[in-house]
Amino acid sequence: MNRVAVYDPFDAVFPSLLRGFFQPVTVARDAIDIRMDVIETAGEYVVQAEMPGVSKEDIQVQIDGNKVRIAAEVKRVSDRKAEPAVVSENTGDSAEKAGAEKTSAAAERVLRSERYYGAMARSFAMAVEIDEERSSAKFENGVLTLTLPKKVALPAKRLAIH
Repeated sequence: MNRVAVYDPFDAVFPSLLRGFFQPVTVARDAIDIRMDVIETAGEYVVQAEMPGVSKEDIQVQIDGNKVRIAAEVKRVSDRKAEPAVVSENTGDSAEKAGAEKTSAAAERVLRSERYYGAMARSFAMAVEIDEERSSAKFENGVLTLTLPKKVALPAKRLAIH
């Protein structure tokens, strides 16, 4: 079997460690996974789901029988605000400085962005049906905690034949 080697003319000039720094990084922008812990007790399930960067207003939880769906939207929030230009009537220097500040703010560019923005969702099924009326949800410190009580199974009813 023949081996194929790729010729890299920059291999001798740049060590492989530095070469990786100059290559563009591609990050898949698919929906990120919601990491969960599920704990079962005799009467309920407790689900703890990590949802960093999400506000509780952007979380939706749907329960249908034994199926649970958690969905959320991570929104990009810009912390930077444009500073108003200050122009002084006395000197023209202030106007030039204000123009330079506007130019530097306009020239700002993102060098690397690894934070995720967009939709995330996860669906799963439990072994028994969930009581939607008694279910509760709490969101604190980026962790959604769902308390999902099990539906009480009614005993089988025997019908009398007439």
